[in-house]
Amino acid sequence: MRILAVDPGEKNIGIALSDPTGTIANPLAVVQHVARAVDAAQIAGLAAEYGVERIIVGQALDDEGQPTPEGRRSARLAEAIRAQTDLPVELWDESGSTQAARSARLAMGSSRRKRQGHLDELAATYILQTYLEAQREASTGSSHG
Repeated sequence: MRILAVDPGEKNIGIALSDPTGTIANPLAVVQHVARAVDAAQIAGLAAEYGVERIIVGQALDDEGQPTPEGRRSARLAEAIRAQTDLPVELWDESGSTQAARSARLAMGSSRRKRQGHLDELAATYILQTYLEAQREASTGSSHG
């Protein structure tokens, strides 16, 4: 089952795609933010193009588990995507995704200049990978604390 993940940002939207088995997340694209309806249409178009069965939208939550202002913007984007597609659209806690993307880029040995570039697609990949792992743990019933 292919899944598309979205990391909404103020300027760019990172997009990641799972492999056909829904096991591994891969960076797909960075879409420039235009307007919510346009962004949603682009995301729905990518979902259709790649034959995904679910769309995950990263949502920032505060320490109490409530959406931050960015998280509320993510929820509005998710609503706009739902208006463009019949696919299930799910919000997923993205806490730590940007930091994880930065660490991943460091681990890959990118130059300092490249590290300052777009982390959006890597953040989307992190969001998707955490989602896939949580789904796998839920389906196997194992709890790796």
